[in-house]
Amino acid sequence: MEIVNIDKSTFDEIKSRFQDFKKRVKTLYQNKQNNKLDEWLDNQDVCLRLNISPRTLQTLQDTRKIGFSKINHKIYYKAKDVEKFLLANKTSHL
Repeated sequence: MEIVNIDKSTFDEIKSRFQDFKKRVKTLYQNKQNNKLDEWLDNQDVCLRLNISPRTLQTLQDTRKIGFSKINHKIYYKAKDVEKFLLANKTSHL
């Protein structure tokens, strides 16, 4: 095993840079955790959030009232689009 000696000022500089890096990573992680609206939802999740049946959800898709993406024959919805739909239809019935 090889031992490398460095002076205290160099060590302190490395330590300071690592702490700055740690803070940036932590901030990015917290931002991602706070931004849950970037997640994708499947049909079941959307039906539960909107309290609707799968057939009603299909009607919303057909009439383009809610955005969706089809990936490998499966439908996904952005959580922020579902929340936007909820807010827009808060007072009216589906």
